[in-house]
Amino acid sequence: MTYLLAHPARVAALAATHVELVVIALVVAALFAFPLGVLAARRPRVSPWLLGTLGAIYTVPSLALLAVVVQWVGLGFLPIFIALVVYAQFMLARGVAAGIGGVDAAQVDAARGLGMSSSQVLWGVEVRQALPVMLGGVRIATVASIAIATLGGYVGGVGLGVLIFNGLTLHQPAMIVAGSIAASLLAIAADGALRLVERAATI
Repeated sequence: MTYLLAHPARVAALAATHVELVVIALVVAALFAFPLGVLAARRPRVSPWLLGTLGAIYTVPSLALLAVVVQWVGLGFLPIFIALVVYAQFMLARGVAAGIGGVDAAQVDAARGLGMSSSQVLWGVEVRQALPVMLGGVRIATVASIAIATLGGYVGGVGLGVLIFNGLTLHQPAMIVAGSIAASLLAIAADGALRLVERAATI
């Protein structure tokens, strides 16, 4: 806590870059995960293979994946960004698949009977009904991404992980504690905020 109180501006700046990294990565990840989740929901034969593959990738240790990515793109912002996008796929796609797969088929048939197109059915009926479940996937992916993003301090010098890894290098426990507490508070705040959004979506 001493470092947090002594250097609030630095911690706030690193927290801002941490949030920016996570938000951008999740937005990009969603662009891939949403169609994959829809595919898994619409194709029961494909779903186990698709989600199983994404799940297997998610189990790869973060440092191991980063070590591979760094060999391709070098150090900096890009490797941790790529890792976050990759890791978020499973949680986001699973949420989309579970949400859309749980929509009442009678509602979908009724919408089609009214002459709605496939895209209108998807966005106007399926996504609307599946939104609470999908937001659950977003919440889990967000909290996990905040944790994984601390490794950005190791490979790219970005985010709150900078405090943790600099503290390890300089043998400064106060920096390590400051980075850990700040990242934990971010995760708790994000989890709480997204839970409120989930509840609002169910009303």
